[in-house]
Amino acid sequence: MGDYVAAIDQGTTGTRCMIVDRAGRVIASDYAEHRQILPQAGWVEHDPLEIWAKTQEVVIGALAAGRLRPADVRVLGIANQRETTVVWDRQTGQPLYNAIVWQCTRTAEQCQQLIRAGLEPLIRERTGLLVATYFAATKLLWLLENVPGVRDAAERGDALFGTIDTWLIWNLTGGPRGGVHVTDVTNASRTMLMNLETLDWDPGLLAALGIPRAMLPAIRPSSEAASYGTVTGIVADSAPLDWPVCGALGDQQAALVGQACFAPGEAKNTYGTGSFMLMNTGERPVASTRGLLTTVGYHLGAGRCAYALEGSIAATGAAVQWLRDNLGLIADAAETEAIAATVPDTGGVYFVPAFSGLYAPHWDMYARGVIVGLTRFTNRAHLVRATLEAICYQAREILDAMESDSGIGLRSLKVDGGAVVNDLLMQLQADILGVPVVRPTVRETTALGAAYAAGLAVGVWSTTDELRQHWGEERTFFPQWDDARRAEGYRGWARAVERSRGWMAP
Repeated sequence: MGDYVAAIDQGTTGTRCMIVDRAGRVIASDYAEHRQILPQAGWVEHDPLEIWAKTQEVVIGALAAGRLRPADVRVLGIANQRETTVVWDRQTGQPLYNAIVWQCTRTAEQCQQLIRAGLEPLIRERTGLLVATYFAATKLLWLLENVPGVRDAAERGDALFGTIDTWLIWNLTGGPRGGVHVTDVTNASRTMLMNLETLDWDPGLLAALGIPRAMLPAIRPSSEAASYGTVTGIVADSAPLDWPVCGALGDQQAALVGQACFAPGEAKNTYGTGSFMLMNTGERPVASTRGLLTTVGYHLGAGRCAYALEGSIAATGAAVQWLRDNLGLIADAAETEAIAATVPDTGGVYFVPAFSGLYAPHWDMYARGVIVGLTRFTNRAHLVRATLEAICYQAREILDAMESDSGIGLRSLKVDGGAVVNDLLMQLQADILGVPVVRPTVRETTALGAAYAAGLAVGVWSTTDELRQHWGEERTFFPQWDDARRAEGYRGWARAVERSRGWMAP
């Protein structure tokens, strides 16, 4: 049995398999994109069967890239796009509808019904979440209410619900032929159905929302020596991989682990399709009064559960993609650094990319994107730079709320995700936050965190202190703006955000 650890990182736009050694070094990796299905404005879907096919492809691809045999890998961990909701047939394994993606805003009416029913305070108290289109519960309600046959199948116990981790684990461990129906506490904490104190589905909320418990997966720790199950659903060299699946984390919590944020007050920000800042708050959940989410950070085996405050931003990388795909201002995301560097500032332009409403700290599902401050002087470079600054200003809003809720002043911010290769973006982030921004040597920290969770379960690594020793800093960006420029820029951002608020309100 080998000592390599494999991790699947199933994200919003694609799936990666990464294989690491005991030192946390990347031995091999493979990646494949999947389609974004946009049936109408505000709706975002994925094909669950395509995601499963891409997962199989990249696992085999990573083994081939590293010239590894299945026996060289000791254990598998999973990280996944959170909140994205799948319902499928227990007997056939066929999805009963496309996966409804976390970005999708179709459930605004379901949210309003819950708010009108007076359920938001109860949901906030028990789950740490606000009522928003973001979370899985309203997506599940939409499926139960709008897709013929789903509710009947759920009541019979024939329809299974899960976020993407659950869908993948079920298929990895056999699917219709004995697949294991489980999720971990971090993913369960994003459904709006799990009680943060008991770490189990809340019976009162299930009853209030009318969700059959029979369709919900069992909730397990994020790292478990007993394993969730064994990989029989992927075959290499004419035999199942036979790896134990011993770790699972929602992608942002996986990045928290991958960044070795194991002490209260340590925080990371991940730049992907959206951005997600998490701060470890220790062994007790901290309620937010500033529009943040209280969530499970990780539960690593026999250790205590760690909680986190989270600020979720709907559109950051998505804003850059919009410049490329919708406006044609850039041919590739990598161009943004050079283009934005041709101007010293945005020329007074602000871009609020509220394509799917605003998430933390505003939680305005009716907000929409705005570009303000345009003049005849404005050119392409100003818009590109304003897009980069928008990513950074949204993080600043989160940081201010996080420091207020936790009472902890952040000394530095660890960063990861695809966008951190952009040095100008990272410098702007340090300038706008006013704290150093630290980029790690291994930037795929989401997959790394999933690997760490799985490896801890089987003794590849013994403690979180050992994992911390493997974390390395590649570069730190120090703030260069003075306080006056930082304050002036932030005031302008706040004015732009106000103009985006409530745009689509009925």
